[in-house]
Amino acid sequence: MNIIQYWQEGINLAENNLTNAQIDFEDFLKVDIRVGTVLSAKLNQKARVPAYEMDIDFGVVLGHKKSSAQLTGNYSADDLIGKQICAVVNFPPRRVAGVKSEVLVLAIVCQDNGTVLIEPNMPVTNGERLA
Repeated sequence: MNIIQYWQEGINLAENNLTNAQIDFEDFLKVDIRVGTVLSAKLNQKARVPAYEMDIDFGVVLGHKKSSAQLTGNYSADDLIGKQICAVVNFPPRRVAGVKSEVLVLAIVCQDNGTVLIEPNMPVTNGERLA
């Protein structure tokens, strides 16, 4: 199951009221979401579903991290370079289509607009944490 299918399944479950489990605030605080700037992006030739392999700068403390993200519908590789994005940085690394994906880039999966990145609306320092 790819990430879009995973999220779509979650959306379908929510729409059908099959899940509305609440979590404790302490659980939410465990999710470490940080801002980073995309330094490079290239098409991942090994991916079954088109995806970009990206190198993202999360600042001095976290450094550079790799990710694979299915963003090809709305973004070219050149569009992504220099863009600030939000990502979960404390999931364990996962091999995705030959790429050691160290962070999960966050996006909204829309039926009308495809996959849309979550990004700050003004420049912020790389590594800043979402609160």
